[in-house]
Amino acid sequence: MTKRNTQQRRHLILTQVNELGEVAVDILAEQFQTSEVTIRKDLTALEKSGLLLRRYGGAIALPQEIVSDDIDSKRKVAIAKAAAALIKDHNRIIIDSGRTTAAMIPELGNKRGLVVMTNAIKVANRLLALENEPTLLMTGGTWDPHSESFQGQVAEGVLRSYDFDQLFIGADGIDVERGTTTFNELVGLSQVMAGAAREVIVLVESEKIGRKIPNLELPWQQVTTLITDSNLALDTRQAIQACGVQLICAEL
Repeated sequence: MTKRNTQQRRHLILTQVNELGEVAVDILAEQFQTSEVTIRKDLTALEKSGLLLRRYGGAIALPQEIVSDDIDSKRKVAIAKAAAALIKDHNRIIIDSGRTTAAMIPELGNKRGLVVMTNAIKVANRLLALENEPTLLMTGGTWDPHSESFQGQVAEGVLRSYDFDQLFIGADGIDVERGTTTFNELVGLSQVMAGAAREVIVLVESEKIGRKIPNLELPWQQVTTLITDSNLALDTRQAIQACGVQLICAEL
């Protein structure tokens, strides 16, 4: 199979895992006539998407007790797919830390020539598992355990030396009148990220919209697009659009 068939191959691998309970790297490599390195990347990507568990030499199916149709996960995936659809081949993008932004990574496997900057180790690891191998840049800086990301002056200085097409960033809450809000008092890096990108795209579940958390992170003037799920009330949609923000409501 060629790289264009990566998603098909991964779907077949997942089907086998669920049917057999476990699979081996060497057998899969022979079956799909590809390298063991490629199969390991497939298994890593599937594990990062929460679809199986890696084991030495292969992978096993998820234990039944942790398999669920979690609506929060469905929302994140729907939002992530809508965000990835805005990315063109060869774009230079920033992906901030967070579970919703990290959910974008599996959707980037068919994008060519991407350059991706991140301040999050988890995001970086998921990017490295992609077969299309985007160019990865990391900010460095001071590790912040709350956000599980690098922050501080070093990270800000690195970002200021680059130019990006898009920033993808999450939020702890949305103040409909003011913009994105956060529990974290370290908002400097988010503002530098926004200043380094031509488009600022916020990814957030609808249940977080209306939360008035004290720390304003990005005012609406800095936000280009807000992507949420389709559960957002009509009056709230209109209020956000009235602030000059493009609103995308992903269908669940």
